[in-house]
Amino acid sequence: EGPGAEDLKSKRVPGASVGNPIDILATGTPGHLSIAIDYCEEKFENIDAILAIFGTPGLVTMFETYEVLHQKMLTCKKPLFPVLPSVRTAGEEVAFFLEKGHVNFADEVMLGTALSRIINAPKPAVPEIELFGVDVPRIRRIIDSIPQNGYIEPHYVQALLHSAGIPVVEEFVSGNKDEVLAFARRCGFPVVAKVVGPVHKSDVGGVVLNIKGEQHLAFEFDRMMQIPEARAIMVQPMLKGTELFIGAKYEEKFGHVVLCGLGGIFVEVLKDVSSGLAPLSYEEAYSMIHSLRAYKIIQGTRGQKGVNEDKFAEIIVRLSTLLRFATEIKEMDINPLLATEKEVVAVDARIRIEK
Repeated sequence: EGPGAEDLKSKRVPGASVGNPIDILATGTPGHLSIAIDYCEEKFENIDAILAIFGTPGLVTMFETYEVLHQKMLTCKKPLFPVLPSVRTAGEEVAFFLEKGHVNFADEVMLGTALSRIINAPKPAVPEIELFGVDVPRIRRIIDSIPQNGYIEPHYVQALLHSAGIPVVEEFVSGNKDEVLAFARRCGFPVVAKVVGPVHKSDVGGVVLNIKGEQHLAFEFDRMMQIPEARAIMVQPMLKGTELFIGAKYEEKFGHVVLCGLGGIFVEVLKDVSSGLAPLSYEEAYSMIHSLRAYKIIQGTRGQKGVNEDKFAEIIVRLSTLLRFATEIKEMDINPLLATEKEVVAVDARIRIEK
């Protein structure tokens, strides 16, 4: 309505409507299409986007019309969506139009569905990588110094997690019983002992929790050193908390897929994990945590205290940054991370590299 509409009416084929939708009629020319788009862009302020629904009457070729549409899409300041429901009668012209890098919606329903998906999609993540306190040069030095491929030694794992600023439980590795006992005395009982060497430690009886005194530790040390492939014993203070898990896998065309969830049976039996592509922003990390089915346990439920969600998200982000700068890491998991309402600490981690 208004003077702009009347003005446009005078430039149209007699009988063409200028309401919404503006009608060009089957006898309209490419010039009429061009004028209609110009008016929508410059004269009608209440229009936010333009849908050009332009079929073919079947009597003429549409090359010129689609060329006008192409040129307008390059210059128009308002979004211009082509809906060309003429793929049968003007297939060649539509193909020519698409070759210029455009998309086409074959009908209005497809466009409406696509727009509703975009409106309901979350905002894109910030492209900057979160570097805060991740020591990239040190990560590179460690990776370059590792002599062979495969699962890496515990001290390399510790060094990489430290470089990424991920809190790690204090631990000591030795094949000497007296040294192991001295460390346990210093950090205080109860402790956890794990065999170093076999990959699947728990399957071969290589993990013992809640060791309360020196005699028990000495006994377990002797027993575990008899396990095939055992090279040493690792001792850590026994921490309490909710078990969490973070893992990652390198996929050839995508980079690292990072997984997170609650540890223990939640990962292995219930398969309750969520995933994202490294590098991750804080927003993406929180979204991964919130989408877990067991999220209520992280929040705290039925008198049980929740865990520090901010620290969990921070470790996910830090791990994803580590992976971004160490593509040689093909697989890793931190399981468990032990979480309380104050802290989240990595207790056990495996990293497999391929150079």
